[in-house]
Amino acid sequence: MDPNLLYWKSQGQSFFGRLRIWVNLLDPTSLLSSDAEIEKAHALLGTVEKVKEKDGPAPTLSLSSVHADSGAALPLVFRPPAFLPISAPLVVASFLPHSSVKPALFWQFLLQSYSAGFNYSNRNSSAEEGKKTSLRQLLLIAGTVSYATCAGALPQILINRLGVRNSSVRTFFRSILPIPLSAALAFFNVFTVRSDESESGIQVYDSNGNPVGLSKAAGEKAVRETALSRAALFGTTAALPNLLVLFTQRTRLFQRNSLLAAPLRHISVAIVLGLMIPVSFSLFPQLGTIRKEKVEEHLRAAVNEGQLYYHRGL
Repeated sequence: MDPNLLYWKSQGQSFFGRLRIWVNLLDPTSLLSSDAEIEKAHALLGTVEKVKEKDGPAPTLSLSSVHADSGAALPLVFRPPAFLPISAPLVVASFLPHSSVKPALFWQFLLQSYSAGFNYSNRNSSAEEGKKTSLRQLLLIAGTVSYATCAGALPQILINRLGVRNSSVRTFFRSILPIPLSAALAFFNVFTVRSDESESGIQVYDSNGNPVGLSKAAGEKAVRETALSRAALFGTTAALPNLLVLFTQRTRLFQRNSLLAAPLRHISVAIVLGLMIPVSFSLFPQLGTIRKEKVEEHLRAAVNEGQLYYHRGL
């Protein structure tokens, strides 16, 4: 089992323990570290006691920069510390009340493309064993981005196609509909981009960290948990700012100064997104567990423990 997973096993089994770790991991200054520094931190993480005594920053650098299946450094833009700086402007722009369909499609395309790349880079790749990305997977990612882009711009498309002029209906399309739509598309993006894990299975481990075999049941659980956490992230990010703007627009201050609504929306989206990222990443353990009865029969016979472990991905 990779040192990153061993660390999560010892330190990240409670929600608040994971939250504390993720708050540290999302520090964007770790993006400035070189590949040599990342490799050294990953090697040092193999001995947790040594890391604690001499190289405190090593766990943070390894966990935030190294893929737990391949042991290789993640692409810079798809590392967890880069998620907020890159996704924040895309999310803010995607939630804007656009005047036409083209800008809505453009920002949705950028957001869904980045989300698909992040989901794919941080997937569980234990069943791939160094295989290159297949044409089928590339087509699946392209199809996911295309569908999610059109669906994400659906509120603006409906407003333009139906010629909506009624203020209440426009408010519904621009402030209410994006809430469930954002959550559903985030779930869909993870579920489809990482569908290979459910079909091929992912590596499961016993309590000593020894690989037992590939499990489709564990793959389905890993993808489902990650998809739910991403739905919680984007659904909450859409809900709280929109509801806040709807509430404040009824106050005297905002009725007299209607231009205040736009900066309030932008700032609140960025703040909620920033707060929700570590929370959503912490909802489920990075080293997940699955009961022995839930896995395939040939895996049950290989272990005596009541549960097995798997890398959930991110």
